[in-house]
Amino acid sequence: MSLSGNRVLVVGGGSGIGFAVAQAARAAGAVVTIASTSAERIAEAADRLSVQGAVIDVTDEAAVEAFFAAADGFEHIVTTAGDWGGPRRGPLADVDLAAAEGLFRVRFWGAVALAKHGAKVLTPGGSITLTDGMIAHRPTKGSAISTAMAGAVEHLTRGLAVELAPIRVNCVCPGLIRTGVWDRIPEERREAQFTEMTKGQLVPRIGEPGEAAEAYLYLMRGGYTTGQVLFVEGGSALGA
Repeated sequence: MSLSGNRVLVVGGGSGIGFAVAQAARAAGAVVTIASTSAERIAEAADRLSVQGAVIDVTDEAAVEAFFAAADGFEHIVTTAGDWGGPRRGPLADVDLAAAEGLFRVRFWGAVALAKHGAKVLTPGGSITLTDGMIAHRPTKGSAISTAMAGAVEHLTRGLAVELAPIRVNCVCPGLIRTGVWDRIPEERREAQFTEMTKGQLVPRIGEPGEAAEAYLYLMRGGYTTGQVLFVEGGSALGA
């Protein structure tokens, strides 16, 4: 299935994997709109990509509804929005449950809002692609809440695939990907840390955003695929 002329919305497209998805979709001939909560970031990224930009706060359902009500329609919606919005790790005994609810606001409830209102403007044969993470499958001590959130996105994917059919709903589960989130680590330590973190993977290196983007493009193009979770994680699920 060609993406040429398809209208693609990438929420979280201002940076990281979302930026790579938008770039790859545009190269495939799609008409791309990128969106996030940061007007400045989106304006800069949209200029670099020569695509349209929009500001959407997925934690504000009324704003999401208003955005889609004013849109002409899309063939595909992708969300890579990755704001955790709460404490990612910590002993369960110390977890502030009110603060922990914030972990679900963007990646889970934001995805629900995008699906609820975005489905209204998707054309027949359209798709929605969500994003979770390997913490859903490789939990560590202190990650109980974030593991539950990431796993919930996968179950949401399956539920939405049934609920919204024939709209296709899928999910990408990236492993360690070289995005700007790692820039907080001093450059002289970064590569050594990547090597240590990935030595147990079947493909012992960090992934690149463009490699992850290929999974999203497949799920947009793959008209016979729905309700699936596509792993892009260098074999970390099978490694040590």
